[in-house]
Amino acid sequence: MVGCGPGDPELLTLKGLRLIQNADIIIYDRLINNRVLAFAQPNTELIDVGKNSKSTGSCQDKINKLLIQKAKLGKKVIRLKGGDPFLFGRGGEEALFLKKEGVPFQIIPGVTSAIAAPAYAGIPVTHRNVSSSVTFVSGNEDPSKQRSAINWSAISNTGGTVVVLMGRGKLQSISTELINGGLKPTTPAALIRWGSEPHQKTITGNIQNIAEKADETSITPPVVLVVGKVVNLREELNWFEQLPLFGKRILVTRTRDQASKLSALLAKEGAIPLELPSIAIKPINIKMLQKQIKHVDKYSWIVFTSSNAVKIFFDTLYSLGLDSQHLNKSKFATIGPATTSSLNKHHILETLKPTTFNTRELGNLLVNEGMSNQTILLPRSESGHDEFVNRLRNSGGIVEDIKVYKTYIPERSKKTASDILKGGIDIATFTSSSTVYGLVSLLGGINELKNVTIACIGPVTEEAARQVGLKPDISVSESTVESMVKAVKEHFAR
Repeated sequence: MVGCGPGDPELLTLKGLRLIQNADIIIYDRLINNRVLAFAQPNTELIDVGKNSKSTGSCQDKINKLLIQKAKLGKKVIRLKGGDPFLFGRGGEEALFLKKEGVPFQIIPGVTSAIAAPAYAGIPVTHRNVSSSVTFVSGNEDPSKQRSAINWSAISNTGGTVVVLMGRGKLQSISTELINGGLKPTTPAALIRWGSEPHQKTITGNIQNIAEKADETSITPPVVLVVGKVVNLREELNWFEQLPLFGKRILVTRTRDQASKLSALLAKEGAIPLELPSIAIKPINIKMLQKQIKHVDKYSWIVFTSSNAVKIFFDTLYSLGLDSQHLNKSKFATIGPATTSSLNKHHILETLKPTTFNTRELGNLLVNEGMSNQTILLPRSESGHDEFVNRLRNSGGIVEDIKVYKTYIPERSKKTASDILKGGIDIATFTSSSTVYGLVSLLGGINELKNVTIACIGPVTEEAARQVGLKPDISVSESTVESMVKAVKEHFAR
């Protein structure tokens, strides 16, 4: 039973991450961030058992039975819960049920939203000069109870901070109970929605008017209510909502395997990364590649123009029972830092790479090295341009040009595109010409992108954007996701 925190995937514990990465089955709640689920292996069975405040007890019964059913298959099962399983997460109930059925379990605590959401809103739940105690309260008691078990009068008189989870539906009555119990109506209060997520929203007031303000702003669950003088510290400590890209909805069109790094960097700056892979990679001509790798020592150069080609090359190398030591007679050239980094993971450290990351400059470098009678292995994309190959051949190089992968539009993206576009997009990012053509094909044209800021890596990607009728607003010369994020930040700063 793993608590995955309030939403930000980086608040997941190391133990929780390790277990998720090795799970056979993950049974998860409604509010789990999809980026947490992305840590699972591709073949992991993912089961959504999401409930809302109107769900009945029978829904929980079905979850309990599902846990037993999957556990008794002998699988490694994760029950993934938001926040902490044992803080208003019904983790105790589920654990008792497992115990009764003789199913062994472990509890992995998580960062609770009762502390994390206020922290991300710049509100410490305790402060030695303001509040030395904090009381956590559920705003959603078991509806089968004949009377509330919460002593609101006692809570009103603790003199410390009060944090209420799941209290949006009863916010007015909770406020009234606290005031009737003796809390001053002017006591500061804050309501935080989606705490720690880039679409976090915070409203402040006092305990008397916070429900009215929530109605005026149409703020909906999930929310955390914080009551106490600590709320006033938000004016000085509000850090998360001040991040340079906070709340910006940014479309990430890279392949699913590559998207996570860019998404993580954008989220770190406060953005809302919207992953809609416009391309996926399918290896091709592997038998031809295997044939050349078996005689790889005849090549003077091995040249990579993408990280995808690096991955496919080494997957094929290893499948033949070979390793990097079999490549020691060849020199290597890469198109830029990302490709070089991919190569470094396989213990190839010395490479020739241009300072401007495109095939034109890479071709210049190689020609300057002297291509006459040099044998070159070039595993690359099916959609790669031939000018680069022709340049090497015209300079005397003997090039074995193998198309090792092709791109296609992922079926899953077709299903999720409309949902993503409903909320609007501030920026669409493109890291290759393939992502441009893929997205336009996926959307059936450029109408959905007419009022969207367009960010492109490299001149080839920019040209592809122009060819389909888009106007690049942000140009990124370096082919790295770090450079992309930096350029986006600078754009919004201007």
